[in-house]
Amino acid sequence: MKNTTHFGYQTVEENEKASKVRGVFDSVAGNYDIMNDLMSGGLHRIWKHFTIEVSGVKRGSRVLDIAGGTADLSLRFAEKVGPEGRVLLTDINYEMLSRGRDRMLDGGHRVSAVQCDAEKIPFASDYFDCVTVAFGLRNMTHKDIALKEMFRVLRPGGKLLVLEFSKVWKPLQPVYDLYSFKLLPAMGRIVANDAESYRYLAESIRMHPSQEELKQMMNDAGFEKVDYYNLSAGIVALHTGYKF
Repeated sequence: MKNTTHFGYQTVEENEKASKVRGVFDSVAGNYDIMNDLMSGGLHRIWKHFTIEVSGVKRGSRVLDIAGGTADLSLRFAEKVGPEGRVLLTDINYEMLSRGRDRMLDGGHRVSAVQCDAEKIPFASDYFDCVTVAFGLRNMTHKDIALKEMFRVLRPGGKLLVLEFSKVWKPLQPVYDLYSFKLLPAMGRIVANDAESYRYLAESIRMHPSQEELKQMMNDAGFEKVDYYNLSAGIVALHTGYKF
C-alpha cells in the first residue's frame, strides 16, 4: 500500500506532493511579492521584521534561509551579518530561487543560492548559527524529517525560527474563512490569473499543525526551549527553538 499525504484538502501519494507544490510555486513566482502585500495588507513585512529582531543574528553570523523564495529574509539577514558573515538562500523551487538570487544581486549582496530539498539539506552538521524557514514548512511532505535536518546543521547554541500561518483566534475564524476561501482565490484570479494556486494555499494553512502541535514536533526533533509568538491573533505564529 502506498503512503499518502495531503495536498491542501486532497489526499495524494507522498511521491506526488513535491511536484504538485512545485507546480503551484512555478505558477505564482512572477506575482509572489505583490500578492504577499495584497494578501496580508503589508503585514508580512512586520512579521518578517519581528523574525529578524528575535533571531539574535549579528555581524559574522552564519544563516541558512530555507524555502527562502524571493529572499525577503535573506536580504535583511545579509544586512545584519555584514561581509564577515554568510547567508545561504535555499529553495526547492527554481523559479522562486532565481528571483531571490536576482534580488540579492541587485541589492549588492554576495550571493550563495542553492536549490535543495529541506528534507535533505546538503550542508555540514553543526555549522549555522541560525536557521530560518518562513511560510515554507507547511508545504513540506515530511515536516519531521525537515526539522531534524534543520537541527543537524545548526551548531550547538544555534537557533531555529519557523514563521508560518497557524490557527487563528477562534472568534475570528468565520471572517478568516470567508477571506481565505472567497476573497483570496478571487485576488489570485484577478492579479495572477490563478485562483487554484491560492485556493491550495488557503487549504494548506488549514492542514498545517497548530501552535502546540508544531511546538511538540520541534521538541521531538531535538530542539529545546521551544516557544512561540502568536502574531495578528494567531494568523501567523513564530516558533523558536535551540540546539544545545
